[in-house]
Amino acid sequence: MKKVLAIVGPTAVGKTATSIKLAKKFNGEIISGDSMQVYRKLDIGTAKITEDEKQGIVHHLINIRDIDQRFSVADFVSDATAAIAQITAAGKLPIIVGGTGFYLQALLNGLTLGGDQFESDQLRRELLAQAAVKGNEALHQRLAKVDPVAAERIPVNNVRRVIRALEVYIKTGHRFSDQTNRPRPYDAFIVGLNTDRATLYKRINQRVDQMMDQGLLDEARYVYQNGGTRLQAGKGIGYHEFEAYFSHDRTLAEAVDLVKKDSRHYAKRQLTWFRNKTKPHWYDIISDPGDVSRLNDDVRKWLESGDQSN
Repeated sequence: MKKVLAIVGPTAVGKTATSIKLAKKFNGEIISGDSMQVYRKLDIGTAKITEDEKQGIVHHLINIRDIDQRFSVADFVSDATAAIAQITAAGKLPIIVGGTGFYLQALLNGLTLGGDQFESDQLRRELLAQAAVKGNEALHQRLAKVDPVAAERIPVNNVRRVIRALEVYIKTGHRFSDQTNRPRPYDAFIVGLNTDRATLYKRINQRVDQMMDQGLLDEARYVYQNGGTRLQAGKGIGYHEFEAYFSHDRTLAEAVDLVKKDSRHYAKRQLTWFRNKTKPHWYDIISDPGDVSRLNDDVRKWLESGDQSN
């Protein structure tokens, strides 16, 4: 199987800088695994890598959509699969970098996805409405009729996951339980970056302040003037928080504080997802310099070995 290196972790933990070092050391090219960096002109709020920061390393799946276009997990799997094939054929190592956990899981676990089933707000609203009117049990019974295996695994009151399983079936005709059991297509080594919570939250707050200095407000205004939260891009952290400011319902200080708060909460959700779903090899390169050497050694051993994927 093709080898794929993935670097995951919460926002502001150092994924970008680490990816460049590993790409230079192991002859790699980088594939963005971030759902927001696909959008052109959204550079600051998405912490998009600059041309200088790339240091000549080729990057894929950055700036491939306008802000009024959608980008689904199915699009990511399709585009990333093609990029992996291209990079591997060139004799280089594909390195996926990003914090959108479901993208990575869908790609590395070989989920078969059709269209934009996980982006269908209308379908999700309809299913949520059914749960609200008829109860969680009724929605769970609907899932049990089409995918009894998934229904057995998912608790009745885990409405979000019940809906996700139904979305897969309704949009693709395939059962959710079948999707998650497909053979993995790659020999993947997943690097997880993390540090202690106090340090991480401090870095997140500092990053938001730096973004404001770099012009985040102008970028958020551009999103607001072109559709705001009606756009998929406009729902991203660092953009939707300013909508109330532009409509004079929130002060600028309140909006900035909310960006910091949302970013911290998102980082917590990211860590929970990666721990439960992707189970990376964890490293703290911020607080433990020795982890840098350990990370390099582990990647080198994996590259020299057979299939050691997660």
